[in-house]
Formats: sequence, structure tokens, C-alpha cells
Amino acid sequence: MRSPARSIAWPIFALVVASVVVAAATIFAVTFNGPPPRRMARPVEVVTTALRTGAVPNGPGPALRVESTTVRPAPRDGFRPDAAARAALAARLDAREADVVAYTMRPMPEEEGAFGRDFILGWRQGSTWRIVETPRPWLAPWHLTTLLAMLVAVVALAVPAWFIAQAISRPVRAVARAAERARAGAELPPMPTGGAREVRDLARAVAAMHGRLAAHAEGRTTMLAAIAHDLGTPLSRLAFRIEQLPEAARERAAADIAEMRAMIAAALSFARDEAVGDRTRLDLGSLIESLADDMADAGAAVMVEPGSRAVVSGDAAALRRLFANLAENAVRYGDRAAIGWRVTDDAVEVTIDDAGPGIDPATVERLFEPFVRGDPSRNRATGGTGLGLAIARSIAARHEGEVVLENGPDGGRARVTLPLAG
Repeated sequence: MRSPARSIAWPIFALVVASVVVAAATIFAVTFNGPPPRRMARPVEVVTTALRTGAVPNGPGPALRVESTTVRPAPRDGFRPDAAARAALAARLDAREADVVAYTMRPMPEEEGAFGRDFILGWRQGSTWRIVETPRPWLAPWHLTTLLAMLVAVVALAVPAWFIAQAISRPVRAVARAAERARAGAELPPMPTGGAREVRDLARAVAAMHGRLAAHAEGRTTMLAAIAHDLGTPLSRLAFRIEQLPEAARERAAADIAEMRAMIAAALSFARDEAVGDRTRLDLGSLIESLADDMADAGAAVMVEPGSRAVVSGDAAALRRLFANLAENAVRYGDRAAIGWRVTDDAVEVTIDDAGPGIDPATVERLFEPFVRGDPSRNRATGGTGLGLAIARSIAARHEGEVVLENGPDGGRARVTLPLAG
């Protein structure tokens, strides 16, 4: 029996607690090793020797820097003139106080008799000043130790945090991909069965929503097919009765009945295209060339510019209807249809160009709605029922592809993208 899934809050809570514990442990470890080391003071004798010789002395205490310059030394931030240190240094050097400068940060009480941890001392000999000072590093050793400990803690937390984040997001991404591939009339792609409780609830909700949409689409399709089928009988009776009308009236009535039958046939075709039949591997180029030959034999201006071999997985009859509808639209509204295709890494892109006036980008999406025609006048001479593009998009969607309308080099263009067979 499968154990119940835990909430997604648990790994997040555990990660936060672990972060706090590791940060606290790092701070404790640094502190446990002792407070920041206190820099020792330099005795007066050592500093005096450095001023006399110009050499950096060895020994404990802060590092010293000795240099010579013609410019009188000036204090840095935090330093102030130290009259007592100046007098003591002048006496040690047997020099005038006017030739000596001393800027210090006062030493600790226990360091009386020595120069503190930070000082700037100068002795003028002729026109040259010899300066001894304690350079202040930007990062002291204990700073580096603390930063290194924090870096180790960050790395130690980053690795499990990455895996926890992946474990949380992976099933969510799987649900998102499955929802993107879901189509009415098609089976729902497999939903992830693992992950946190909230992810499983989301997967079940998406599956249930797809089921409701599929049931709604199936009911709509059944209703549409039933209405179209039932209209055939009264149309047949009307066709029989108009034989008794005068010839002029009979011709107009027969044309109306023919148009109604064409609309019913298109509605039935649209209903059938709610589902795609068995899929097989097929050469898309051969299918398009065969369709173009048949349309050219029937007198349509259809041309093909062959591309690379493209093998797709699909329903041959449905794909033939898709490209036939687009080619017929191109001939009807743009005088001719020029079909070509090119293969990319994982898809084939088919273009159907015409020589018409082009397409208004503001109305592109509306043209894909059922019973919306490119010719707003609905003139019977132009033909069409307004279902061709809706059928084409429906078929493409059920093949994990898409159909878009845009303006080509000479007129309108329909572009179909289908995935290549694996």
C-alpha cells in the first residue's frame, strides 16, 4: 500500500530549519575558536630602531611599513596628534620636537610605554621625512576565516537546496507540460503520479478538467452531427418539390439547396475532425504533392516547391483535409496556391502562399472561428462555408502542431508547423 504523500510545505520547512541551524553552527564554530585576535603593540625601542635605520624590524606586533618622502606625513581617518608620543619619540631620537610627528590611536591601558596597534610616526632629517606606520589591511586574517566558514556553509546548503527545489518543481513542470499538450478529443498525456500531495491534487484536478472538456466537446460534436444529419431528409423533400416550380425559380431554389447541403457536409466534416484516426508514419511531401496533382487536374492553380524529406506521424486523411482546405482558400481568395516546406531540427514547416490582397492582422484569429469567412459579403460565387480554417486548426492541434495566417511576399500566407516523427 502506497504511503500518503507529504505536503510540499515539509521540504521547504526542512530547508529553512536546516539553513538556520547551519548558519548558527557556523557562527558558533567561528566564535568557539576564539574572538578576533588582538593585534599586539610595538615597543618604543623597535619603532625607534626602524626610524633610525629605515629597515623593517622583525618581532611580534603589527606589521610596519617604512618609507622616505619629502612630504610631511598627515594623519589618516581616526588618527590624531599625540603630543606625549611625540615628546617621547623626540627624546629617544635625540631630535627636536619640530622634526618629529606622531599620530596615534591611543594604546590599551596595559600597553602604556609602547606605541599602540595603529600609528603614523615621522622624523625629518634634512629635507627628507622617514615615516614608520602600521598599514591597515582591508581584510584581517580573522575576517578571511569568517568569510571562508560562511562560504563553506553556503555551499553545504546550496547542494541539498538545489535537489530539494528540483524535487518540488519537477512534477509541477510535468503537470504543466501535460496540460499544454492536452487537446479536446485527444487522450490526456500521462500525468505525474509522484511528488508532494499538492502536486498530486493538481494532477488530478487537471485530469478531471480535461475529462469535463472532452465530454463537452463530444456532446457538442454529437449534437452538431445529429443536426446536420437530420437536415438531410427535409432538404431531399424540398429538392423533390421544387421540380414543380417554374424554371427560373427552380434554378434559384436548387442553388440554395446545394449551398445548404455544402454547409451540412462541411459541418459533418468539422464534427468528424474532432477526433483523429489511427496515426502512421507518412512522408508529408508525398502527401502534399499528391494533393496538389489532384487539385491541378481539377483546374485549380496549385504549385509545389518540394523541400527536404519530412516524415511525420499522423492521420493521412485528416492531414490531407488540412492542406486541401488551406490550398482551396488560397485559390479562392488569392487566385493561386504555392505550397512549399522546410525541415528544422524537430519539426516541418509548410507554407501555402497566394497572390491575394493579404491578411489584416487584426482579424486573423477571428478567421479561425467556425462559420467566419474571409469574404464578408457571403457571395455564393466565392464559395465556402467558413469552416475550412476551423477544421485545419483543429486537425493541426490534434497532431501537436499549429496553423497561423500571416502576410507573405506576394499576398496571404498560411503556415503549418508539425512535429517530425521520432
